[in-house]
Amino acid sequence: MHSTLFAHIPVEHTERYTLQNPQLLKTDVTIGSSPVLARQGAMVAFEGQVEFDSQYRNRSWRNAERMTGERLELMRCKGNGIVYLANFAQYLHIMDVGRGITVDSSSVLAFDGSLNVGIVAVDSAVEVASAGAYNLELSGDGKVVLMTSGEPLALEVTPEKNICVDSDAVIAWSTSLRTQLQAPTSTSAVWRRRGSTGEGWEMHFSGSGHVLVQPSELLPPQHVRTSGVLGQFGMGAGGLSGNNLGGSRA
Repeated sequence: MHSTLFAHIPVEHTERYTLQNPQLLKTDVTIGSSPVLARQGAMVAFEGQVEFDSQYRNRSWRNAERMTGERLELMRCKGNGIVYLANFAQYLHIMDVGRGITVDSSSVLAFDGSLNVGIVAVDSAVEVASAGAYNLELSGDGKVVLMTSGEPLALEVTPEKNICVDSDAVIAWSTSLRTQLQAPTSTSAVWRRRGSTGEGWEMHFSGSGHVLVQPSELLPPQHVRTSGVLGQFGMGAGGLSGNNLGGSRA
């Protein structure tokens, strides 16, 4: 057989995570001492002797997930081989966690099992949009692979320059940043995105660090369950109830 398709062969790699292409991740589970934790269902192919099993959660993590609704179903990948990961052809980005990042769970594809994972609240009295009132906080020595709908934009925040972003577009930010959600405080306001401007809720960032946003205000593909009027209004991960005062995504 002859086809240009056969030009898309596995790329060479020297590290645990390598981009096979902008939307496909090549993961060598033999590199590194900790297992790879990946989004369940993200494996598209593998070679070698690789084991997949559900990631164990301790009691405090399970309790936090139940209370906040911030949940990420993970599988543990370990053994001797290569795993290819993808999620609805979203763009992938490999990041060193460094001093810590806070990220919406729907934007995580994989990360090192050695990282510390917690669930943190964003300063607001109202739960809104895909950013949610709760997010994952990753810290420690390791890497995380994030997903975006389209090529992202990295914005620097300094003490002299605060940043405001649409809460449906934000993906992740430096944990050191101070955050605040600025949102409607009544149910009826959910349907009026800043009057006739079409703009909705904002997240305000101050301090020193970076904010990552995507060129899309839609939910990640794995969460798209609606169309029509609700879809046009860009309801967050909790749908209409999640955008109401005191609503819940759990």
